[in-house]
Amino acid sequence: MKSIRLKEGKERSLLRRHPWIFESAIAKGGGDAGETVRVDAHDGSFLAWAAFSPASKIRARCWSFDAAQRIDAAFLTQTVQRAVAVRQRLAIASDSMRLVHGESDGLPGLIVDRYGDTLVAQFTSAGVERWKAVIADALLAATGLPRLYERSDANARQLEGLPPATGWLRGEGPTELTLREHAWRLGLDIATGHKTGFYLDQRDSRGKFSDTVRRLGSQRVLNCYCYTGGFTVAALAGGAAHVTSIDSSGPALERARANVALNGFEAPRADFLDADVNASLRRFIEEGRSFDAIVLDPPKLAPTAAHAERAARAYKDINRLGLKLLEPGGVLFTYSCSGSIPFDLFHKIVASAGADAGVDGYITERLGGAPDHPMTLAFPEGEYLKGLVVMRKAA
Repeated sequence: MKSIRLKEGKERSLLRRHPWIFESAIAKGGGDAGETVRVDAHDGSFLAWAAFSPASKIRARCWSFDAAQRIDAAFLTQTVQRAVAVRQRLAIASDSMRLVHGESDGLPGLIVDRYGDTLVAQFTSAGVERWKAVIADALLAATGLPRLYERSDANARQLEGLPPATGWLRGEGPTELTLREHAWRLGLDIATGHKTGFYLDQRDSRGKFSDTVRRLGSQRVLNCYCYTGGFTVAALAGGAAHVTSIDSSGPALERARANVALNGFEAPRADFLDADVNASLRRFIEEGRSFDAIVLDPPKLAPTAAHAERAARAYKDINRLGLKLLEPGGVLFTYSCSGSIPFDLFHKIVASAGADAGVDGYITERLGGAPDHPMTLAFPEGEYLKGLVVMRKAA
């Protein structure tokens, strides 16, 4: 068994069972890509078993902190079974859900989503790549489902020195699917859509937004970065008279338009703009437009901590413009999916945006990912998605 030894003082995070070991923490040792290595403290005492990744700054990801644990097919199969069993205990208002959420489920670098009877997986680390065949078989056995599609084309694979890989791993079938969420249906394509095809992490937020639109009687709704129209459908289901949706992807907007029709809503109740969000918001302000409810759900603006300062300025700008467009008594659902922007910083960014816009508001709720996208006590980085519900105060 190959091993790595950490520098003195670098064992503290592992003693708290944090699963990442950075290149700068290692004094000596190594292994092949995805190979299991023993991790020792500077004094030679055992810390963990980890998958080694020679190309990544996260040089090793921990499988287990139990010295007696064997990292083999049985271990991987049991870990998959445990993750699937957890989801069976959650109340999920959909036939689609996340079954494996990477480090939070003890499978670093593995994402698995279920869409009806189809599984979609992303293998984004050297460790799970090495065990791909075992994991694929374990997923079908644990779920009883017939097919598994691979979407291992995320940028994270490049950081691991892995080439992109897509296509059917087990079984085959259509890639155009329709999921059920709350009281509506949403179409997606697992081969071409973002991530694994859809953003399941916003399921509860979409339901909450629909309920909020209904409760407040919001008539004019703005959905920015609308992707395939999940929040648009939610607003219409909540009784909005009209929803304006903006995205810079023409294919995503076509899917959004189709999702509105799929749920039986009249086409004139929804407008779709293939445009830049910031430019559109500025134009709306110039035109004197306003909205009763607004969603700001941008893509990840800070892919790493090095981008956090620039991302903070971008988040502030769109929130400043959004708050200017919000009617007094109206509600803003605003999000960041950048893991390097912590919740307290995001709160400060939105507060600063309000000050610049001359707008005050009540923060009525803090939001996160749906419960099938958990974070653990030992891995706070799992809290990548964060949101605020802001009700604008009357002048």
